[in-house]
Amino acid sequence: MEKKNSKFAVPCAGPEETASAAKCKTLVVQGTKYKTFLIPKYENRKQWVRLNPKEIKSFIPGTVLQIFVKVGQRVKVDEPLLVYDAMKMHNKLKAPMDGTIKSILVKVNDRFPKGTLLVEFE
Repeated sequence: MEKKNSKFAVPCAGPEETASAAKCKTLVVQGTKYKTFLIPKYENRKQWVRLNPKEIKSFIPGTVLQIFVKVGQRVKVDEPLLVYDAMKMHNKLKAPMDGTIKSILVKVNDRFPKGTLLVEFE
């Protein structure tokens, strides 16, 4: 049988094809091992990073309407920190934990994109 060049990945080869075997990855899904090749888009993706519980970032773009806290102020869980407008809705940002405000990185009427650090706890 003759080998065809295919745009689809072939199963990982043994030690005789070391060039392609070097790019071969083994994935374990629910205890079952799968050998495969990863596409460049997957290999170059942005890596997942664990969220820092002391940083509050925006999950949607918006505009700050009101700020209820000051730097150095002690807050309790669910105490309102600020209100911002996003997609014509007023969103109240509440404290996720008890703590002290280390910094507030936005001002009233500031516009911010998704992922912006808004408030930092000590």
